[in-house]
Amino acid sequence: MSLHTGDYDYPLPEDLIARYPLPRREDSRMMVLHRASQEIEHRRFSDFPSYLCEGDLVVLNDTKVIPARVFSNDGRIELLFIEAVRENTWKCLVKPGRKMRIGAEVSVGETKGRVMEILPDGERIVSFDAPVDLEKFGRLPLPPYFDRQAESSDTERYQTVYAREQGAVAAPTAGLHFTPEILAQVPYAFVTLHVGIGTFRPVQAEVLTEHHMHSERFRLTEETAQAINQASRVVAIGTTTTRVLEACAKEGLPLSARESATDIFIFPPYKFQVIGAMLTNFHLPRSTLLMLISAMAGREFVLRAYEEAVKERYRFYSYGDCMLIL
Repeated sequence: MSLHTGDYDYPLPEDLIARYPLPRREDSRMMVLHRASQEIEHRRFSDFPSYLCEGDLVVLNDTKVIPARVFSNDGRIELLFIEAVRENTWKCLVKPGRKMRIGAEVSVGETKGRVMEILPDGERIVSFDAPVDLEKFGRLPLPPYFDRQAESSDTERYQTVYAREQGAVAAPTAGLHFTPEILAQVPYAFVTLHVGIGTFRPVQAEVLTEHHMHSERFRLTEETAQAINQASRVVAIGTTTTRVLEACAKEGLPLSARESATDIFIFPPYKFQVIGAMLTNFHLPRSTLLMLISAMAGREFVLRAYEEAVKERYRFYSYGDCMLIL
C-alpha cells in the first residue's frame, strides 16, 4: 500500500493514446485481471458476457454527454458548461479568464450572460437572460489528450449506446464498448452520475490524503437498488458507477434509492462494500481513476498489468481498450 502520488505513475508512449475509436465498439481488446491468482489474460470485449456467472448484475452509468463547449459570438471567449446551478445559470470554465471577471458579459446567439461569481478554483458562475441552445451552439467537449477538435463521428461514438440522462461533460468510457447486441446478453441495471471535468485532472498533492476530490451529481433508483441487493455479484461498468454505489454504501446496507452528490475518493487500502468486479478503461498516470482500480486489484498488480499493456500495445484512455478486474 502506498499513499504517495508518485507511486501511481507509469510511462506511456504517446502513440498508444487512442485519439479515434475503432470502427466497431465490440472489437476493443480486453485485458482480464484475476485477483485471486494474479494472472492476466488477453481477450476481446466481445468475450465479456462469458465471464459472468449466474446471479451477477451488470450496473452501467446512463449519463449522456452534452455539447457543453461553447464559443462567444465574437469567438474570443470559450466556455465549458460544467453544471446547471439554477435556471439559466451555469458553472463554467472559461478561457481566457482575464476577460471574464465579475460583471463581464458574453453573448451566445441571442442570449447574453453575465459573470456573477468567481469560485476559488477559477470556475465562473454565469447567469444568462434566456436558455442557451447548446444543441445549436455547443460542441462535444472531447478530452484534452485527444489533441483535436470534435468531429461529426464523435457525436455518436463519444456516447454509450444506452446514454439517456443528459448532464455529463465527459463520457463514462468503460461503457463505450457495449453494443445493443452485447447488452442484450447480460442482466443489467442503470445508475446515473454526470461525469465532471475533474475526471481529467491529475492529483497535484504529493500525498493522497491531501487531495480534494471533485463532486459529481448522481441518482440511484429504488429499482436498481433492489436489483443490486438481490445480486450475488455486482459488476460495475466504469469508475463512475463504482463511485455511485460505494458512496451509497456509506449510508448503510442494503442500498436504497438516493439522489445526491459525491466526492468519494477511493484509493488503497479501501474495502469495497458493493462492487465484486469491474470493467474499466486504461487511465491517466497519477489520476484518481488509477488509484481507484489500484484499491480493487492492488497497486503492484495494476502497474504490472499496465506495463504489460504497453508492451502488448493496448490502446489507452477514452477511445482505447478495456480491463476486466475479477
